[in-house]
Amino acid sequence: MSDMELGRRFASGGEDELEEMINLYGAKLLRYATAILCDHQEAENVVQEVFITAYQNRATFDGINLSAWLYKITYNRSLTQRKRPRMLYFSEVRQEAAPPPEDTDMSEKTFQALRRLKPEDRALLYGRIMEEQSYEQLSRLLGRSPAALRKRYERAKKKLASYLADQYDGKEEQKDECI
Repeated sequence: MSDMELGRRFASGGEDELEEMINLYGAKLLRYATAILCDHQEAENVVQEVFITAYQNRATFDGINLSAWLYKITYNRSLTQRKRPRMLYFSEVRQEAAPPPEDTDMSEKTFQALRRLKPEDRALLYGRIMEEQSYEQLSRLLGRSPAALRKRYERAKKKLASYLADQYDGKEEQKDECI
């Protein structure tokens, strides 16, 4: 079934279409949110909120591009989650060198380098590289012009390359955007 067909059915449908949508997009959105948040558990919570929000607002969805709509909700929810004060418990251990989740298909060094980037840059890199989205698609998702995203993408790539080079040269800096 095509994205557009599922989108039209979801806009006027119910729980069966929601289940189809979760099966089709759940893992993709989880990887995307994890890339932005650098925290698998927070990403799981965000994705649950995304599907609840989508279901509650399905009547306002135009049925045209379900994928873009879900990614935009996920992006916004992920950034909102980053701004929320985080409650720390006495027993919680800070995991600066936490390995990447198993389903990200990236090395630990790459994951650690990505953690040092801003969430917006991680979202852009993930969209361009992992999801192979065009600048026009990302423009609709991130609310910036394609030209601005091209420039930001180039800067983010250079930063990532620099962070990776630092790790391999043993000059790893302690700055970590995710913590």
